[in-house]
Amino acid sequence: MNILFVIDQYNSHNNGISISTVRFANCLRNEGHDVRIVTTGTKQDNLYIVPERHVIIATRFAHAQGQLFANPQKTTLKNAIEWCDVAHFIMPWKLSKKGIKIAKKLNKPFTAAFHVQAENVTYNIGLGNNKFATKLVYWYFRRFYKNIKHVHCPSKFIADELVAHNYKNELHIISNGINENFLPIKCEKPQEYMDKIVITMVGRHSIEKRQDILINAVAKSKYCDKIQLIFAGKGPKTEYYKKLAKKLPNPPEFKSYIQSDLIKVLQYSDLYVHASEVEIEAISCLEAMACGLVPIISNSPVSATKQFAIDDKSLFNNGDSDDLATKIDYWIEHEEEKKQYSEKYVKYAQNYNIKTCVTKFEKMLQAAIDDNQSK
Repeated sequence: MNILFVIDQYNSHNNGISISTVRFANCLRNEGHDVRIVTTGTKQDNLYIVPERHVIIATRFAHAQGQLFANPQKTTLKNAIEWCDVAHFIMPWKLSKKGIKIAKKLNKPFTAAFHVQAENVTYNIGLGNNKFATKLVYWYFRRFYKNIKHVHCPSKFIADELVAHNYKNELHIISNGINENFLPIKCEKPQEYMDKIVITMVGRHSIEKRQDILINAVAKSKYCDKIQLIFAGKGPKTEYYKKLAKKLPNPPEFKSYIQSDLIKVLQYSDLYVHASEVEIEAISCLEAMACGLVPIISNSPVSATKQFAIDDKSLFNNGDSDDLATKIDYWIEHEEEKKQYSEKYVKYAQNYNIKTCVTKFEKMLQAAIDDNQSK
């Protein structure tokens, strides 16, 4: 197949959607498909480049999250869509809207992904989990998705949310998948962390990810003086979290990592915490599990990540730093049990191997092609 991805931002190391798209593209190429991308950035092989689009207020919020919008140049989109057998649209913004119009005119099959949870929007404009606001956002997105038959949902959680908000699409539940490089191989800690209990959290430093809950929990832990926190990522709340963490005896590390370095960090860590209140999937938690880490996950009602917990020992009450501190102390004090659970989580994570996920994705694309031909 000639497969076209249409995404505003492709080569970005601090954007989970971009990272997942790159992985899918590479895996599809390994399966023999020709994959090209319409995106912003610098010219490279297999990329159709369009310029960035600046939107009043929205661009400022997007840049703060390490994201941007693309300008939907008609000629570039038309050339790309004429080339492909099927197009897959990643984000519900103007680039995809224009691309879908062109695909329809050219009678090209297409699919789309649902990666932007309504709460990602409401939390970052100061409305939190306001029910009316989230319904309004889902209604707005539904206008984009209503004429797209096949929609990729990274988790059952978000598929259920779409059904609850009256989406009528054929929903394909396909995880974003774990790269096969994430393995349970123990890596020696850096010298400065040799006598520390390393707890890692991966994710953008933004209001809905709740790194503050982990900082406050460690401050309450019986083992506070022995814990070393690592926050992999960056974002608009980085400086705030650094200030909040000054009360800890061991200054946390705030840093973005390339994949190979992130794998090492996960392999020498002792625990993984995912405190986020809003998640469509959180592949970073699965990657930590694949490396042998026992996770402690927020049981937030608007997060899919809690589905990965084997039992309540890996869950804490959303937003409750006292409960998280209790769970952290439990796993520190039960090392042998943690080893047993580590093996269980490694085995569980194998269900999300990226090759398995890409096979499901191929079937979705083929279904769109078959539907188009039958018309």
